Amino acid sequence: MHTYEATISWSRGEQPFSDNRYSRGHRWSFDGGIDVPASSSPSVVPEPMSVAKAVDPEEAFVAAVSSCHMLTFLWIAGKQGFIVDSYDDHALGVMEKNAEGRIAVTRVILRPRIVFAGERQPGAEEIDRLHHQAHQDCFIANSVKSQILVEPA
Repeated sequence: MHTYEATISWSRGEQPFSDNRYSRGHRWSFDGGIDVPASSSPSVVPEPMSVAKAVDPEEAFVAAVSSCHMLTFLWIAGKQGFIVDSYDDHALGVMEKNAEGRIAVTRVILRPRIVFAGERQPGAEEIDRLHHQAHQDCFIANSVKSQILVEPA
């Protein structure tokens, strides 16, 4: 078993609270020493209460799914003798009402663009198999209810 920790910090400061116009800006702190500015999404809570330059939970969720899939893909590809030169993904999360009528990120669409090096180049079927295995083994994908789609570029 492994545990993972994050410290989430917010303070009202001098702002009123009962008018619901307080800043949603806050910080995420991780054990490696990095602090990340965070906020609600401006599409959920309008500016200036949200901080557009900060990471919102929905973006972080999409990034976590994409990052986990990529790291798992790289591990599997390497074990199978492929050399990956680069992996870029422009992931998209779709927030809408789910089957229960609640707002949720219902789909995450991964669009990885992968460049392989060396003589051994995977074909389309092999790339699909690598993505399928990466999805099956990804810790984050195994932890969420959202549908996660992979659409290699």
